[in-house]
Amino acid sequence: MELRHLRYFVAVAKYLSFTAAAESLGVAQPPLSQQIRDLEDEIGTALFERTTRRVTLTRAGHDFHVQALDILERAGEAVERARAIGAGTAGIINIGLTGSMLAGPLGPALRDFARTYPAVDLRIHEMSPDRQIAMLKSGQTDLSFLRCPPEDADLIRVCAWTETVRVVLPRGHRLATGALRLSDLRDERFVFLRLSDSLFANYLWDCCAEAGFVPSITYQAVEAASLTSLVASGLGIAIIPEFVARLAHADVVYRPLEGPPIRADVFALWMAPKAPLIANFVDLVRSGPAPAD
Repeated sequence: MELRHLRYFVAVAKYLSFTAAAESLGVAQPPLSQQIRDLEDEIGTALFERTTRRVTLTRAGHDFHVQALDILERAGEAVERARAIGAGTAGIINIGLTGSMLAGPLGPALRDFARTYPAVDLRIHEMSPDRQIAMLKSGQTDLSFLRCPPEDADLIRVCAWTETVRVVLPRGHRLATGALRLSDLRDERFVFLRLSDSLFANYLWDCCAEAGFVPSITYQAVEAASLTSLVASGLGIAIIPEFVARLAHADVVYRPLEGPPIRADVFALWMAPKAPLIANFVDLVRSGPAPAD
């Protein structure tokens, strides 16, 4: 049984006339009649009662008509959804990230994308940077956003947005005012992103080494946003991405650094090939937030 058999049957049931049904379908009547007979033979029961004067549905035909309409409707929906997924306007995107990413352009992008593509289900999975790579490669996520992503031939990456960094200091700290360079932090205790699973943390460590000192690290955390709370508790100072510094905290101050810029650029990563759905989302993130209404 094929969908065309159902379409032929539904047309005859609608008009209760093989002639009218054939005209509506754009086919000749004899082949249509044969298709209906083939359908009845496959089912094993009559769907129509035929006389020289009229055609009517049998009890089995009435019930089959309801089911056939439902099947054709669902088949049509499946076709439309497949087309939408192919065009990148429907489907599911599983996104791996650290929660602090939402402090930057990604948060507004999620909002704007949901408005533009309501048939897309955006699913957020918060995890450490190293786990993001593993999840991408296993197909459990479709897209990740990382700072300092690894060089990996299996992954495609593009810069999603650019950032620098800010220094987080307890309010009242001796360095809270005036010009500040990275080398000025040499005698401070640091709270740091976890070096074991963050290439960005290792990059920051290297920047300190290039400035002439090895950072004295008291605590390490997975989330950049957590570092602010640790600084507020008096456990050290921190270097965090500039967008994370927009999350206000009453007990700390955020200071820019002079001198060679320290980058905190964020990259979008995915496994090839790039599906239209992924392309649409990454393009929206890179284009920036939509203007406010």
